[in-house]
Amino acid sequence: MTQTTTQTTKRKLKTPKTYMQGEPLSPWRELVYEVIFEADTFAGKCFDVGLMIAIIGSVIAVMLDSVETIGRVYRQWFFYIEWFFTILFTVEYILRLMCVRKPWLYAKSFFGLVDLLSILPSYVALFFTGAQSMMVIRGLRVLRIFRIFKLGEYLGEAHSLIRAMRASRAKIAVFLYTVFIFVVIFGSAMYLIEGAENGFTSIPKSVYWAIVTLTTVGYGDMAPHTDLGQMIASAVMIMGYAIIAVPTGIYSAELAREYNREVTNTACRNCGEEGHDPDAVYCKYCGALLHPE
Repeated sequence: MTQTTTQTTKRKLKTPKTYMQGEPLSPWRELVYEVIFEADTFAGKCFDVGLMIAIIGSVIAVMLDSVETIGRVYRQWFFYIEWFFTILFTVEYILRLMCVRKPWLYAKSFFGLVDLLSILPSYVALFFTGAQSMMVIRGLRVLRIFRIFKLGEYLGEAHSLIRAMRASRAKIAVFLYTVFIFVVIFGSAMYLIEGAENGFTSIPKSVYWAIVTLTTVGYGDMAPHTDLGQMIASAVMIMGYAIIAVPTGIYSAELAREYNREVTNTACRNCGEEGHDPDAVYCKYCGALLHPE
């Protein structure tokens, strides 16, 4: 009985490893994986630096192209530069999909979607022709600015910031819900007190005033004129300074916990995600084996 139980336990322990590890990567895929996803090697560092330069260069090109005086003179050059970066990022995106075991997991991840959005507008714009669609094309061209988000993948602290934000999202959601209740109450009160003659023509517009005042922005397009309205406005302004500190404290606490927890930069060969614990055996995102034998 004991021997049978031991054999069953060994079989259960071996099954996940065989299933999670999957087929080994071919040599060329292994090489591409190490260059693209591993930043500890010389080739990986060179790839990251080169890609960062390309991302910054493409974003600068998009910004300069939007300046009418510059874009009109160098429009042809910007056209060539844009397609150079588009082809470059397309090759990079394809290689990323090819060097992981499950391309779909990477494709639907945050950085996978960013990679897709960084190249998709240029190809979609090819199908929109004619003067009536120029505004649509311009909107698609602006979407290329998503390439700036690709930089987050090469910033070591980006994953810590994202994990801290995820950990504090419930508390921040409750905080935002409370703020929403406050602005609705203050906006409704100002609508009743001030009225349309002082610019508070509706509750939604009064709520807009409450949001602007509570966040201490103060555009000045609407202002209370009655004594009671000014008293309420003063209370909202003072409350705004106190409220600003709440989400900052929540996020700072989660960020401190995140920094106290040591993680590694080892990328999963299955989905390409990083940020695993030093003693982790399986990927926390897809469950694949991190260090296949």
